[in-house]
Amino acid sequence: MILISSLFSIDKDEILFSRENAITKAINDVSNIVVGVNVTKIKQQRINPFFDPFWDDFFPQKRTYKVESFGSGVIISSDGYIVTNEHVVQNATEIIITMVGGEKFEAQIIGIDELTDIALLKIDKDNLPQVTLGDSDKLLIGEWAIALGNPLGLFNVSNQATATVGIISGTNMDFGQKRSGRVYQNMIQTDASINPGNSGGALVNSVGEVIGINTFIMTGGSYSEGSIGIGFAIPINLVVEIIKDLKENGEIKRNYNTGIQVQNLDSMMRKYLNLDIGYGVIITKVEINSSGFRAGLKPGDVILKVDNKPVEKSSDIMRIIDEELHRTGDSIKITILRNDYTYDIMLKLEGEKTNWLQID
Repeated sequence: MILISSLFSIDKDEILFSRENAITKAINDVSNIVVGVNVTKIKQQRINPFFDPFWDDFFPQKRTYKVESFGSGVIISSDGYIVTNEHVVQNATEIIITMVGGEKFEAQIIGIDELTDIALLKIDKDNLPQVTLGDSDKLLIGEWAIALGNPLGLFNVSNQATATVGIISGTNMDFGQKRSGRVYQNMIQTDASINPGNSGGALVNSVGEVIGINTFIMTGGSYSEGSIGIGFAIPINLVVEIIKDLKENGEIKRNYNTGIQVQNLDSMMRKYLNLDIGYGVIITKVEINSSGFRAGLKPGDVILKVDNKPVEKSSDIMRIIDEELHRTGDSIKITILRNDYTYDIMLKLEGEKTNWLQID
């Protein structure tokens, strides 16, 4: 009987040992660098939508109220810097960070980049856990992926990150520029369950390296339906590049003014210009001493491509520049048609940002 009991004891220890694997080790190693992010925003609502706004100064017809939301964040350095999504903290009046174990800190926004949906926060705390970063350029489709974060605000219940497991389903997923103005490119796709509140949390590989920042999901219909196993994360290599500039400068400079105005081409103008292609916009004005002027662009030039991408309408130029994540000081290649010849011209983005105006 004693022998049988000892055998059961050995089996139990072996079973316990077998439960520990690469996934449990990775979660144990990384979960302490994931935090909950609670955000307070101030919103206004018109009490009487039929009331003339002219009288607002005399008889205020708006009520102000607080809206609370939540997301996730990742401790990016031991001196208190935390990365999350820009959309998590957008228009925040107060940001509270909850650490593993329940300790809370107020966070300040160091910088945001709306285009890439990345924000850098700072709390007054040192000697934080060290993060280990992976290389998001070397991901393998099918390798394990772990999503750690604060889905549905559960961090405030358990004081620890929630973990879900899946695989890397895809890489280099390009969604271009969304209606929000944000650009989601080279995204990592995973089937690890991601739900509202996971935004800004860590996507981790099986060796405990952070490989991405969980950002958005696709659902079966409405956003309230939650995860259907199609989630996307910003690759960590891009995150590192952006937060370096945010830490140093507080912003990513994307303001420029080329001094150029353009107009869409209709069928009559295409016929007049003898254009046998279905794309291109015409330059109608070039300001003296602007970067466009110095680049040699002239009114009447037809812009065919920007960075080798066809331009079908004036708004395509801004979209292409944004999708390439260009910054102030960068140069772009403009392919133009002039007097039946095509030329490639390098145009520097400098000064204050303006629209590529369409003249109707």
